[in-house]
Amino acid sequence: MGRGHPGDQIRLAMFALIDGNNFYVSCERVFNPRLMGRPVVVLSNNDGCAVARSEEAKALGIKMGVPWFQVQSLARKHGVIALSSNYTLYADMSNRMMSLLGQFAPQEIYSIDECFLYFDGFQMDLTVYGQTIRQRIKHWLGLPVCIGIGPTKTLAKLANHIAKKQPYWKGVCNLGTLPETALNNLLAGIEVGEVWGIGRRLREKLHHLNIRTALALKCADTDLIGRMFSITAKRTVTELRGMPALRLDEVAPARQQILCSRSFGMPVTLYSELQEAVTSYITRAAEKLRCQSLLAHAVHVYIHTNPHRKRDAQYRQGITVTLTEPSCDTIKLTRAGLWGLARIYRTGYRYNKAGIMLMELVPADALRQTALFAHGTTMADKARTLMTTLDLVNRRMGKDTLALAGAGTVKNWHMKRNHKSPCYTTEWKELAEAHC
Repeated sequence: MGRGHPGDQIRLAMFALIDGNNFYVSCERVFNPRLMGRPVVVLSNNDGCAVARSEEAKALGIKMGVPWFQVQSLARKHGVIALSSNYTLYADMSNRMMSLLGQFAPQEIYSIDECFLYFDGFQMDLTVYGQTIRQRIKHWLGLPVCIGIGPTKTLAKLANHIAKKQPYWKGVCNLGTLPETALNNLLAGIEVGEVWGIGRRLREKLHHLNIRTALALKCADTDLIGRMFSITAKRTVTELRGMPALRLDEVAPARQQILCSRSFGMPVTLYSELQEAVTSYITRAAEKLRCQSLLAHAVHVYIHTNPHRKRDAQYRQGITVTLTEPSCDTIKLTRAGLWGLARIYRTGYRYNKAGIMLMELVPADALRQTALFAHGTTMADKARTLMTTLDLVNRRMGKDTLALAGAGTVKNWHMKRNHKSPCYTTEWKELAEAHC
């Protein structure tokens, strides 16, 4: 789509960063239009802090990460709508958006709501093409996005920041079309901390060198920046000058770990409830493992109390259990995890959180030495068939239609999500309904 023909004049290769606007809030609004124009806040686990805000909520002064209890009086006064995080919905909408974006150009998925595209040899006005992409996502998915285009990934990131902050660009900012003077004027108005890769500590150090804007960083001595900070910082300066130093990673690097952890909705004292939580977390992580065709060599389990409740006795412990053979079998991984939990559990504590990590991941099709006393191929084939069936049923009929009994049914320990919207796209019983 949009490729040049042989013999045409080849344009300079450009990067684009597509970023969802207030992504979690936008996903909620797709299925609940009554939220449009209203101040909306999406809360973190256990309805703790604001992790996404609509523009209307931002205008009221609600900051990212602010504890919800601190702004409830403000919320009541202005009719702010609070929603519990619905990660299943957001992940599914993200998959749809990324699948659509992949039709336009080579792609690198950067986060749940951000994606780089690479335009190499495209014979067209990329600003117009960006508007086409933007309108397609809005029309097909209902999600608003902004697009930044530049000759490097760092400049594309900055262009996206400009597109969001300045209505003049109508959602698509193409820095590749600007004369050097106009580009420098834009960079002079951007605080250096907004540059991709400049964290809080590096920002403070740059301020000590009187480097306070993106333009000042662009004009800095690259060798000095490299010596004083890092090769990454040096590459950032190079990228600000329009010379690519970061490639497009079309194939995501192999994952090294899969983590699943949650804070409990209430303090947990019963060992049986910790067992349920660990079983649930391993079940979810094992699904991801199989989805990515990976196997795990080890399972790490940890539990701890609430460090902020000073009156409670404190305890924190974890353990790593190594498997004789790498596996993606939920049952086998759960046995290992519960074996580890039994060794770190202590009575007399009010546990606030548990988590598991699948470690030392390897491709499922990689050649490897089997254990001396490994199970026969018949038993391994049965386990694979069982896991395949489990995944197919849950994918078709909804999450946890089939699950290990050890994961429990009541789940009093489950995190608080008192304001959660339905899983409109992934659960049959929660599908959106249209009433005539």
